[in-house]
Amino acid sequence: MTAAATAVRLSDVSKAFGTGGSSLLALDQVSLDVAPGEFVCLLGASGCGKSTLLNLVADLDRPSAGTIDKNGARVALMFQEPALFPWLTVTGNLELALKMRGVPREDRRGRAAELLDSVHLGGFAKKRPHQLSGGMRQRVALARALALTIEENKNEDSVPGGTVLLMDEPFGALDAMTRDLLHDEIERIWRTRGLTVLFVTHNVREAVRLGDRVVLLSSRPGRVVEEFPVPMERPRRIDAADVATLAATITDRLREEVGRHGA
Repeated sequence: MTAAATAVRLSDVSKAFGTGGSSLLALDQVSLDVAPGEFVCLLGASGCGKSTLLNLVADLDRPSAGTIDKNGARVALMFQEPALFPWLTVTGNLELALKMRGVPREDRRGRAAELLDSVHLGGFAKKRPHQLSGGMRQRVALARALALTIEENKNEDSVPGGTVLLMDEPFGALDAMTRDLLHDEIERIWRTRGLTVLFVTHNVREAVRLGDRVVLLSSRPGRVVEEFPVPMERPRRIDAADVATLAATITDRLREEVGRHGA
């Protein structure tokens, strides 16, 4: 895959925390290409560096070695927790994100309304986070992440790499039914907005349900040990037989990797 054909390219990326004998190597020479519009899921044992990798792509930290090329893409990160400001309304949380993107004050309310409609929360603009269910709060967090990718001039085609959405186990704390509904929601938004998604999860079936490709990382330090294409047609059900079959194969490989490293 050429550099021009990638939304994100990691080349021999390593990340160590600390210095000298007390340093901890979290990622070791990770190379990964993600195509524009691709949905890639990252799997691995706890502590293998999945979240660290997202933080590096989001420019929240710098690699110790290697390079990350985002081809000019706009990047937004959705965390495990919604992390909404409790004293602001739903609209207020979105308008703050839009302000950070440089959207003029007179345009923010309309843009916030559009974003809420996109996650089916148009009737909850004046609510505060404590008045929403866990699934609703995650939808607001998703809308906020999308707000951070907006350009003031709305020219979505001006950025070669498009929009990259980084999602760090966003549905891990939700019940199975809410999570299943949000799988449908993120898949719809990914399709309609032409997003590129890097999605971290511990749930193997979730990865197969959502991903075009599942990338397996080794136990610490994280290295790419295997990639699994997901050739099934969409939409998929998390309990479908073909999803379960591929998930079982990936789970066996993950157990092998974890057992090899004793983690």
